Amino acid sequence: MSNYIGVKKVKPVDDYQLLLTFSNGEKRLFDMKPFLNKGIFKELRNIEMFRTAHVNFDTVGWDNDADFDPEVLYTAGKKVRDEKYSSGKVSLNSTAEPRVKYRKR
Repeated sequence: MSNYIGVKKVKPVDDYQLLLTFSNGEKRLFDMKPFLNKGIFKELRNIEMFRTAHVNFDTVGWDNDADFDPEVLYTAGKKVRDEKYSSGKVSLNSTAEPRVKYRKR
């Protein structure tokens, strides 16, 4: 029996954070800021690209083909206790627009 926990839902929220729901039902908030100066993640400093976050198999991916290890997302994510996140009714600026496919120029 496996203890593997995958991502089931992702919602980009303010300040380059991801609100994640995992296969075990837990919600966690993951801060992407420490990774935005590394490799392909530099492209996520563009807020429009950051907002393209989506579930890709069992983890988070973006339209620039970046993805993140789900175990890191889980272990480094902070368990959500704040009612504004746990209710699922988060209406923050970074999630107000519908997902638009990012195109490089």
